[in-house]
Amino acid sequence: MKKSSLRRRLVAALIIAGFAGSASADPIRTFTGSTGNTLVRNDDGSTGLVNIGFNLNFFGSAYSQLYVNNNGNLTFDARLGTYTPFNLLSTSTPIIAPFFGDVDTRGLGSNEVTYGSGLLGGFDAFAANYLRVGVFSRLSIYNTFQVVLINRSDIAPGDFDFEFNYALINWEAGQASGSNAQGLSGAAARAGYSNGLATSYEIAGSAVNGAFLDTSLVTGLIYSRLGVPFDGAAMDGRYTFNVRSGTVITPVLTPVPEPSTYGIFAVLGLIGIVARRRLRKN
Repeated sequence: MKKSSLRRRLVAALIIAGFAGSASADPIRTFTGSTGNTLVRNDDGSTGLVNIGFNLNFFGSAYSQLYVNNNGNLTFDARLGTYTPFNLLSTSTPIIAPFFGDVDTRGLGSNEVTYGSGLLGGFDAFAANYLRVGVFSRLSIYNTFQVVLINRSDIAPGDFDFEFNYALINWEAGQASGSNAQGLSGAAARAGYSNGLATSYEIAGSAVNGAFLDTSLVTGLIYSRLGVPFDGAAMDGRYTFNVRSGTVITPVLTPVPEPSTYGIFAVLGLIGIVARRRLRKN
C-alpha cells in the first residue's frame, strides 16, 4: 500500500476518533422515586407544597417542603410563576434555580416536568426533572436539565448538597421575554440560588445571550463542571453546591475542554506534519 494512502487512512481514523470522543456521560441523575410525580402540562404553573423527604437548612431556615415551578426553579415560601428571569437577589423568596426561563410544556413534543424523592447512592434525595421541555410559546425546541437535593445530615443536621445537571440546552428565552422563533435572544435564562434577602449567586453566563447554549463551546452549561459530588461522580454538565450549617459553599467554576477538542487538535497537527513532509519531498 502506498504511503499516501496510509496517511489518508490515518487522518480519517483520527477524525472519526476525535468526534467519537465528544460523547460524555449523561449528568442527569435517575433513581427510584425521582420521577414519581408529574406537573401537568402548563405554562408558568407550579405544584402545591410537596415533601422533600428530609429536612434541610437553607440560610438558617428549616424546610421539609417546597414548590416545583414550571419555569426551571424551586422555591420554599411561595409559588413563582414569573416567566422572564430576573436578578435572583431581587426576589423576596428563597430560590434554587437550575435554569430560570420560560418553560412551556403544553406542546405535544415537550415532556412534562416530573419530580420525586427516593434514595440516591444510599442518601435521601429529591429531584425535579425538566427533561426535553419546550419554551413559550410551544416552540419545537427543547432543553434537558435537572436539580437534585441530597441529604447530608451525616455531616450535620440540615446539611445538604444540591446539583444542577445539564444534558441539552437549545433555547434561552421565551417569546414573551423577547426571544425569536428559535428561542434565542431576549431576556436570557439565569441559573443559581438566593436566600431572597442579602445573598445570591448566579453561574457565569446568566442573563448573557448565547452563553448557556450548547452552541457556545466555551461557556455552554454542558461543557463545564462545578464542585465535588457526594459520590465523586464529577462530569461535564454537573454543578454541585454544598450547604453546610445553612451556608452555600460555592467552588470556582471549572471549564473542561471536550474530548473532541483534543481530537480535532490532533487531527490538525497530523495534517500539518504530513503537509510539511510532502512539501519537503517536492
